[in-house]
Amino acid sequence: MPTIQNKRPAVRQHARPQVPRTPRQSRLTRLFPIFALLIATAGALKPDSFASSQFMIVPLLASIMFMMGLTLTREDAARIAHDPRPVAVGVALQFLLMPILALTLAKLLQLSTPLTVGMVLVGSCAGGTASNVICFLARGDVALSVSMTFVSTLVGVVATPLLSQFYLAEQVAVDEVAMIKNLLQIVFVPVLVGAGFRALLPRVSAALQPVLPILSVICILLIIGIVVALNAPQLQGIGPLIVLAVILHNALGIAGGFTLSRLLGFDLTQSQTIAIEVGMQNSGLAAALSLQFFSATAALPAAIFSIWHNISGALLAGHWGRQRDSLKYLLADIKVSEIDGA
Repeated sequence: MPTIQNKRPAVRQHARPQVPRTPRQSRLTRLFPIFALLIATAGALKPDSFASSQFMIVPLLASIMFMMGLTLTREDAARIAHDPRPVAVGVALQFLLMPILALTLAKLLQLSTPLTVGMVLVGSCAGGTASNVICFLARGDVALSVSMTFVSTLVGVVATPLLSQFYLAEQVAVDEVAMIKNLLQIVFVPVLVGAGFRALLPRVSAALQPVLPILSVICILLIIGIVVALNAPQLQGIGPLIVLAVILHNALGIAGGFTLSRLLGFDLTQSQTIAIEVGMQNSGLAAALSLQFFSATAALPAAIFSIWHNISGALLAGHWGRQRDSLKYLLADIKVSEIDGA
């Protein structure tokens, strides 16, 4: 008698999407926003304790970028080279969105002419180096972040003076050689050395990965304290409107960068990375240009921005970094094409 086999219909198995692995947050990195607020307060109240360490800013930034390089792989470089659209869109948003937002906010809040000049200069500059460590702590796409900072700084050599002239009808000269030298010293060379270290000594690099977020947090906290201390004299007696303008400029830049990136079809991690890059500006360059070509008052927006974008970035990194482990985040970042097996 033939055996009757109970055959069940085959269930189609969907391949699990490949989500980039990111290190879990340590307690220190989770508390980064609180420490950032505390160190900023200490820098404002005791500026002498931090201001004498101004010489440490460049080495600290270079150290951070070296650590960013340690997280990069050949696959990251190949991915960015294969699909440069996120970099192109992010840089375009930075130079299109931020100057317009700056001028619009200045007009709506009826800021004085010097403060309007300072706002537009902040909006016309490239992305800040601190955005890379904020992206790292937010567990975003570090390769995309570093690429955007590098490209936007190169584009900014031409774009910053042109945008300033267009929006302000003012001639602003930029020291191209100094900017490129600064870019190589702080960003390109340390990242390249870090990536080379990882390629040559993969085991040592792998052993260092768990402590990189903690070391990055320590470096960026020191930078926040020093920056606040250096700007403490200029911040005395500032009006609430300029503080509000800077906060809104930063927040709208982040929100606009994220929303437009999502509308253009980029995934959640890419969109968050672009948002961080768009919202965080090279306020140090903006302050230098304001002092050189305009006035100390014009440098106030850059001084406030240099403090605030680190604090807001710390808060954002803490929030997005915690989200990265949640099922809700994973489901939001899975593309429909991956689920359907297309």
